[in-house]
Amino acid sequence: MTDLKQQALDYHALPTPGKISIELTTPAETSKDLALAYSPGVAEPVREIAENPDDVYKYTAKGNTVAVITNGTAILGLGNLGPMASKPVMEGKALLFKRFAGIDSFDIEVKHKTVEDFVSTVANIADSFGGINLEDIKAPECFEIERALIERCKVPVFHDDQHGTAIVTAAGMLNALDIQGKQLKHANIVCMGAGAAAIACMELLIKCGAQREKIYMLDRKGVIHTRRDDLNEYKKLFANNTDKRTLDDVIDGADVFVGVSGPDLLSAEQLAMMAPNPVVFACSNPDPEIKPELALATRDDVIMATGRSDYPNQVNNVLCFPFIFRGALDVRSRAINDEMKVAAVHAIRELAKEPVPAEVLKASGDESLEFGRDYIIPKPMDTRLCGRVAKAVAQAAVDSGVAALELPENYMN
Repeated sequence: MTDLKQQALDYHALPTPGKISIELTTPAETSKDLALAYSPGVAEPVREIAENPDDVYKYTAKGNTVAVITNGTAILGLGNLGPMASKPVMEGKALLFKRFAGIDSFDIEVKHKTVEDFVSTVANIADSFGGINLEDIKAPECFEIERALIERCKVPVFHDDQHGTAIVTAAGMLNALDIQGKQLKHANIVCMGAGAAAIACMELLIKCGAQREKIYMLDRKGVIHTRRDDLNEYKKLFANNTDKRTLDDVIDGADVFVGVSGPDLLSAEQLAMMAPNPVVFACSNPDPEIKPELALATRDDVIMATGRSDYPNQVNNVLCFPFIFRGALDVRSRAINDEMKVAAVHAIRELAKEPVPAEVLKASGDESLEFGRDYIIPKPMDTRLCGRVAKAVAQAAVDSGVAALELPENYMN
């Protein structure tokens, strides 16, 4: 662990502090270059944009930029450590945008006293970018912030901790249930955790066919039920009319367990109580709700997924967020709506059913991968993801009426 700590610190400090920089896309070597880049040449695109605001996409980098914005109130699994402590994570997100989808991004860390302050800050700068990726903002404020910014901004706003997690979870879940011979609409689901990711995951599963009354959500006080008087408006959406109060009560006969909570909260005894052919997504990082070794030793009929790269079936947001923005930017979508999210779900899940190219196997360090219990979602290094997901998302944006442009001919072919 000490080795890993030092390697991580060196990675961020050397040879240059941080993980991102700005590069020039046009020549800047001669006096003429500088005259075109700045004064007097820059006045010409200024006049064009003033006359036709949409020309900002023609003459600037706005159409290929995303702002990665946080207040540092929910950094990874580390909690509320403040805006500056979140900067390495936001730079990391910018790295992923560039590496996987060729999107330029700027990390912005906001200090504020109220939700309204944060929203106003972001809304006032949003037009500088093609899209806004919110990150590491605690619940329930993240729901209020995203909702307010969607209303105020003309560019797509996406809170990845909610929707990115939900999209990859839904894609893997649909495939896992198929393999187990079950249907989402009939599945009894237990969700351990009631924060941003948990609520978004369950809402998207409902849009994909799950039944709200078959979902049992738990927070630190136990099952969320209709007779509790301590629920915020978001938890109330999952208040079940039930006499069940504990994880033991709801796990008995459950088909699905989704954990977005903390380590070692699902015991072997509780896993043994689940229905035949269960699906367990233990996504707490770095330590899952139940370790795969223990789960597989307890039941040989379970399909396991975690948030870790050293186990099969990693639920990783990088499978979707760069490509969702790629598709949204390329048709100038003004939002990332439910139709686009569901399109991403199906694009990701269908890719897992296709033969895996040799270059993907090499990049992921696997000798072979075939759709089944240990391969229900694509690997993050699968280069096919960008084309498949971006195209599905862009088409959904066009079809649902939120795109300013039609899908370009031969897009992502």
